[in-house]
This record gives sequence, C-alpha cells and structure tokens, in this order.
Amino acid sequence: MAQLQSLTLDAGLHPGVSSLRRSLAVSCDAALGTLVEAVAATLVAVEIAILFSGIVARYCFDSPLVWSDELASMLFLWLAMLGAAVALRRGEHMRMTAVVALLPGGVQALLEVVATGAALTFLLCVAWPAYEFALEELFITTPALEITNAWRAAALPTGLGLMAAFAALRLLRTASLRLVALGLVAVAAVVAVFWLSEPVLRQLGNLNLLIFFVGVAGACVFSGVPIAFAFGLAVLGYLALATSTPLMVLVGRIDEGMSHLILLSVPLFVFLGLLIEMTGMARAMVGFLASLLGHVRGGLHYVLIGAMYLVSGISGSKAADMAAVAPVLFPEMKARGAKEGDLVALLSATGAQTETIPPSLVLITIGSVTGVSIAALFTGGLLPGVALAVLLCFVVWHRYRNEDLSHVRRATKSEIGRAFVIAFPAIALPFVIRAAVVEGVATATEVSTIGIVYAVLAGLLIYRQFDWRRLKPMLIETASLSGAILLIIGTATGMAWGLTQSGFSRSLAAAMTGLPGGAVTFMAVSIVAFVVLGSVLEGIPAIVLFGPLLFPIARAVGIHEVHYAMVVILAMGIGLFAPPFGVGYYAACAIGRVNPADGIRPILGYVLALFIGTIIVAAVPWISIGFLN
Repeated sequence: MAQLQSLTLDAGLHPGVSSLRRSLAVSCDAALGTLVEAVAATLVAVEIAILFSGIVARYCFDSPLVWSDELASMLFLWLAMLGAAVALRRGEHMRMTAVVALLPGGVQALLEVVATGAALTFLLCVAWPAYEFALEELFITTPALEITNAWRAAALPTGLGLMAAFAALRLLRTASLRLVALGLVAVAAVVAVFWLSEPVLRQLGNLNLLIFFVGVAGACVFSGVPIAFAFGLAVLGYLALATSTPLMVLVGRIDEGMSHLILLSVPLFVFLGLLIEMTGMARAMVGFLASLLGHVRGGLHYVLIGAMYLVSGISGSKAADMAAVAPVLFPEMKARGAKEGDLVALLSATGAQTETIPPSLVLITIGSVTGVSIAALFTGGLLPGVALAVLLCFVVWHRYRNEDLSHVRRATKSEIGRAFVIAFPAIALPFVIRAAVVEGVATATEVSTIGIVYAVLAGLLIYRQFDWRRLKPMLIETASLSGAILLIIGTATGMAWGLTQSGFSRSLAAAMTGLPGGAVTFMAVSIVAFVVLGSVLEGIPAIVLFGPLLFPIARAVGIHEVHYAMVVILAMGIGLFAPPFGVGYYAACAIGRVNPADGIRPILGYVLALFIGTIIVAAVPWISIGFLN
C-alpha cells in the first residue's frame, strides 16, 4: 500500500522531464480540446437551426424541406461522437465511483489510470472496424441529399480516434509515469489472460454471457471505468473471444443505437433546460410557488417538490434540474431552521419522484429502444409523479407540523398575482411541450426546438435576462452531456444485441413468464431488479440494456407496457437517488454543498415514501394508463 502511495510522488525524481511532459500534454490537450469543443458547440447550434427551419417551412409555408431531417440525422452522429470526445476530455462520462472512493488514495490513483487505460483499450480495438464500417457506407447513397453515407459514418472512426487521443493525453498528464506504466501493465495483463484463454472460452457456450456481461462489465463498472466503455469492453470481449462475429458488427450496433431520430431530442432538451435556468424562467416558477405556500408549515419544502415537478424532465439532467431549484430555495429554508441534511435528502428524493415527468429523456429512451409510443409515455408519466409527490408531502407534513413561522410574512393577493403574471410564461412552457407531443401536434424533436426558440424570446423580451457570454459554454455542455448519454446507448445496444443473438433473451422470457404468481411476481422482481440496476448503472444504461428484453415479457404476462415503464422508472429512480451507491444522491449533496453523511438519516423516510409510492403505482395500473385513449 505504501508503495502505491509513493508512486504518486515519483514525479519529483525527474522534475524537468516530468514538467516538460505535462506541459506538452496540457498544451496539446488544450489545443485539440478547444477545436473539438468549438465544432461540437457549432453542431448543436446548426442542428437547432436546421430543425427549426424545417418546422417553419412545414407549418408556416406548407413547403417541407425534404432534406432537413436527413441532414440533421447525418450531423447528429457527428454531434454524438464529438460530444462523447468532449465528455471524455472533461471527465464527464457516467461512472460509478462509490466503491473506489472507499479505497486509499494511492489505490484510487492507480484505478484512475486503469479506468483510462481500459477505455483506451476499447477505443483502439474498435478504431479499425469503425474505419472499415465507414468504407462500407461509401456504396450507400442518401435519398434526399444524394451523397454517400460515408460522410455520416465517418463520424464513428473520427470520434473514436479523438477519444483515444484525449485518453492518451490524460495519461500523459498523470503525476507519475511509473503509475501510468503500472496501470497499463495491469490492463495489458488482463487483456492477455483473456486472449490466451480464447480456446477455452469458445467451448463454454452461453457461460460466456456470465463471464463477460456480468463479470467483465461488473468489474469495470465497480472499478470506476465509465459505463459506456464498461459495456463496450464486455461486448467486445464476448464477440472477439467467444464468437466468430466480425467486430464491424459491433460498430454497426453502436451506430444503430445512437442514430434513432427520436434521440435527436436529447441534446435539444438538454440545451432547453440550460436556457430555462439562464433566462430566469426557473427562478420565476419557484418565486410564484413560494408566494403561494411560503407561509405554510413546511411550505418551502412543498415548493421544492412542486418546483422539481415543473422543471423536471426538460433539461435531460437531474443535476441540472436540482441546480435550477436548490440555490433559489435553500438559503431561505436554512434561515427558517431547516437542517441541511433534510434539505439535501428531500432534493434527492424529488429527483427520484420526478423521473417519469415528461419530457424526461428516460421516457424518450424507452420509446426509442422498445417501440412504446412517446405520446403514451408522456401521458402516463404525469400521475405517477403526483402519487409520489403526495407521499413525500406527507413526510414533510409530519416532520414540519410544529415549525415556527411567527417571523414569516404571508404574501398578499396582489403579490401572488404579480408573481403569477411574471411566472406564467415559464410555467406554461412545460405544459405546452407535453400537450404538443401528447396531442400529436409535434414530435418530441420538433417541440424541443420550438421550446428553445420560446425560451430565447422569453429571456430576451419578457425576463430581460439573457447572458450571451454563457451561450458557448452552454452549447459545449450540451454536446458533452448528450455525447456521454448517446455513447452509453450505443454500447448498451451492442450488448443487448449480443444477449439476443445468444438466445439469452428467449431463456429469460421463458424463466420470467414461468414465475409462480404471474404478473404480480414479475412486477415485484422487476422492482427489486431495477432498484439495484438504478444504483449501479443509472437510468438510461439500464433501460437500453434490459428494456428490449423485459418489455416483451411484461406484455406476455398481461402488463400494459406504459404501466410497466412507469414502475421500472420509479424503481430505478430510487436506486439512483438513494445512498450509499446512488450517484444522484451525491450530485444533490454537491449542489446543496452538504456533507453526504448529514443526509443519510433524513433520506430514509423519503426513500420509504418513494418505495411505498412505487408499490402503489405498480398495484393500481390506472395511475399510469387511466388517461390513455
């Protein structure tokens, strides 16, 4: 252990060489990173412009631009791959660090190198198959633009190459070359063991599913390897060592997973959420709710629950939702005597409670990978969030029923009216978005573009709060978060394909449909499973990996697919936002600037309420499907 810790100090042995190495690495990283970020940010802006132009041409001039969707789709893959490269450079790929954080500092430093080395290994292994895949696309001509599809497919080898470059530069910027060497040797040793075991692995049949998709993927996830690359390594090892499938097939599955046109709404909703925060629309919503309930015992806690319900789902990031609401409410809540631990516990609980609120990216992802109607999911997601909100409010009432509010002034009717007038354009936006999709007026992608234009105009003309200097960082952040999400979807699609081709899905379906108790047992098992998956994989990776397998089983045992979607989303939310493994909980602590230990006890009551609410939603299908046509 002491040897590992001493490795981080090794740079001092050769300060001149180490300093020069780091300086060159930092310079190259900054130059390349600035270029890639600029291109990725530009692609986000161009996508918005293309899609909005198509909407205007279609609805205003009745002259649709037949090439707009095709061009947007081509640029979307470039945006996803470049965004994933930006996310790797900025360290923003989703990963599980709860286990690593418990280890000594020297071991953490070594595992950081191992995680980067593992990602680099995956990228180098699929770089050439990605290039071959792009060459194959030379022979395909797009119908509208009439150009070769290789222009689109070239995004794959380009993005993978850039990610490999950023991973290598990150290693060069590490404090100790000895530490880097030790980490890379560890990765190489593991790869060598698997490579030499190929003859044995090929004779094990479907036992390889357990070795690669549970063993390899699990070991990577728990050691801190970003989830996208953990999935990628698992399916790469399975295809290369246990089957005769060409690796170009894996690249094709990644391309397929990332290229669903409905996923184009992901970066648009992310950017819309950032706009809502920047233009002051989120603050206006919270201000109105506070004027209504601020004088009630526990009133600001109810406001927090209501504000998260309104804001949730638009940004595509629960961290962005929480960051838009918490800074507005927390100072006053603390002034009224609320404990920091309880505040961050409720903030985390509302993150789980609002997972089903449209236009949640989890709902969009479910629709894209399972074929469930997006409009039906948007309709079905509203009441489950209300059901859980009621139970959270009951916990708040119980805890704050004796709160002293003698020093709090009740807002007058005129003040409430003024706050409503100010907040109305902001409050209306989420409902307009949901209604437009549910009523079939516009697709999720179209309505997200309309929402962006609406938010820009509201910020400029109504709220007079629009910081032009923040646009570029917001566009870069949009590309980064979108790339991280989409790469997970791509590699998880490859893993799901491997599971399907192996026959595992048929075996799983037979086992699950044969459970005693039928639909009730299946639902109970799903709740437990997705609570665990939510704490380990987060929402979107778990849905992409297991959605195509479990949703057909749910239909087979007589469970409505929208009802099932709501239950598994809520179960995942509990896992995602409950300590000790839920990364959403630690994000809430970071936003609230609260020690995670302070929120452990207060969150237990909220988690119990969420679990009871999930059981109620599971037991009463009408909550999810009562308003479907």
